[in-house]
Amino acid sequence: MLFELLPKQWQEALPSSKQILNEIELSGRYIPESSKIFAAFNLPIAQIKICIIGQDPYPNPEHAMGLSFSIPNSITKFPPTLRNILKEVESDIGSVIESGDLTKWQSNGVMLLNRVLTTTPNISAGHKNIGWQKFTDEVVRYLGERPIVFILWGNSAAELAKFIPKSNLIQSVHPSPLSAYRGFFGSKPFSRSNEKLRKLGITEMVWKI
Repeated sequence: MLFELLPKQWQEALPSSKQILNEIELSGRYIPESSKIFAAFNLPIAQIKICIIGQDPYPNPEHAMGLSFSIPNSITKFPPTLRNILKEVESDIGSVIESGDLTKWQSNGVMLLNRVLTTTPNISAGHKNIGWQKFTDEVVRYLGERPIVFILWGNSAAELAKFIPKSNLIQSVHPSPLSAYRGFFGSKPFSRSNEKLRKLGITEMVWKI
């Protein structure tokens, strides 16, 4: 039962998600492994100051780790989408990041959330129709009432904008090679999110890893 895998703080915050999660059926092989499906939810709710939302896990089983856009530190060949994100970090705030493991972002207050939390190995968006969106709707509806800055990348993430105050929202196309040059590069989400944090009276994010 997926609800039992959700960290207790979230079970208590979103009791309504129990039925939603327990209606999601994971059959056959899926990634990330069950212990990592809710890795993005390990950050204490009170410590979340930025939420970055993507589409679904990397289809490469070696990459998926339950945190949107992040890959394990042992992987040295970065997915093109992650390369584009790190390129924008450098362009935007001048920080050069050499690791694809974004766990430090998480520990510093960034929730790395996917719209859909699992997929079939080697198939992008393989689980887009099994019910995850109902769950992430509930998550963002809840977080949208808190002083959190949201960064939404791509059409799938954009569906959640309705739950977020415009003053706390940053949106652009997805950073994948298919769309990055149509508005992701130059969108400056990292400096803009810090500007919004300042307006909320919250300590800025240090994006350097």
